[in-house]
Amino acid sequence: MISNRIIDLVIPSEPIGSIPRPQYLLDAVRDYYDGKLGKDGLTEVYFQSVRDTIHDFIGTGSKVITDGEQWKPNFITYPIFGSNQVDPDQSGFTIPFQDGHVRRLPVLSGKNLPFKYKLYASEYIRKAKAICSTHAIKQPVISVSAMSLIYPANPLEKYSRDQFIEDMLNEVEKDIRGCLEAGADTVQIDATEARLSLKLDPSGELLKKFINLNNRLLNRFSDKDISRIGIHSCPGGDRCYHSADVDYCRLLLPSLLKLRLSRFYLEFAAEKNKHSILQCIKENMKPGDIIFFGVINVIDPRVESPEEVRDLVLEIAKYIPINQIGTCDDCGFSPFGDDIKSREIVFQKIKNRITGTKMAEDILKQLLAKSDDDDDEFYNNNNNNN
Repeated sequence: MISNRIIDLVIPSEPIGSIPRPQYLLDAVRDYYDGKLGKDGLTEVYFQSVRDTIHDFIGTGSKVITDGEQWKPNFITYPIFGSNQVDPDQSGFTIPFQDGHVRRLPVLSGKNLPFKYKLYASEYIRKAKAICSTHAIKQPVISVSAMSLIYPANPLEKYSRDQFIEDMLNEVEKDIRGCLEAGADTVQIDATEARLSLKLDPSGELLKKFINLNNRLLNRFSDKDISRIGIHSCPGGDRCYHSADVDYCRLLLPSLLKLRLSRFYLEFAAEKNKHSILQCIKENMKPGDIIFFGVINVIDPRVESPEEVRDLVLEIAKYIPINQIGTCDDCGFSPFGDDIKSREIVFQKIKNRITGTKMAEDILKQLLAKSDDDDDEFYNNNNNNN
């Protein structure tokens, strides 16, 4: 007799978010800003790009997809892109990457207050669901801690940081609620600034502020809502990393895993010290957490084989209860619109993630089936790891 736990064993596998924009979309955006293409024409090209992306996503066998973030200029500033509340002539918080390139956030100008988003991610999920009704669609949103970085270093005279934080919390809450109400299967909070904070402030005080700020947001949601919300952390994935040299285990993972969440999407494939990271996660995860491990390195153009993914998942299962394991990509493949990669390679990587995860799932089922339900050494040892 096959036990229910064997039949029910499914290792979920999800994307993180962005897919490289096709060249025809990049050309259309350029033509729009050069005055060669109208807004309606650009909108149709965006829709075509989303249609093509969803079609290719479905072809990978993925049960959960995204729109590839085709509409977003980037994963951070989409809510305020083109907003009259930020100063286009000032550069704010700077994110330096290991190859020397930088990304700069805009600065709140102090005009047209109080702070409001210009665009909410619910617009993206509605457009994606209008194209695809057969698959679960997740929607990435930017974290409250990342958005807090647009407040200027010198306080605004008539708009305090505390006022801004409260208004910004309201807007991020509205962003997430709108996505849930629009039919997102899950909402993923992107928090790349968490690891970066330890590079900027090794004491961990900045990270502590970020964690507290995110928990202030999460405490506004019901347990039912929280079950559909997760958080993603990585050392950056914009052609290279911004904080891969920061110790993953010292403060970051223990702090993240204390958040009032049960879905964690963690960069892992590119890490060198995997065993220490697995031990750290095992010691800090909560009962009921699902840890989605990155099994695809988004920076490396080499396509991981399904067998490599399988073996990595089986290694993870030596530390983490198998009913608390998921897989994902380390990061989005193109978090900024100008980050160009081969879409063919990206979708092959995703397909191999799906295939390799299923291969590991089948092996784990076989291991469980070999033992009696009451004397399953592998299962019991695995689930006692916590």
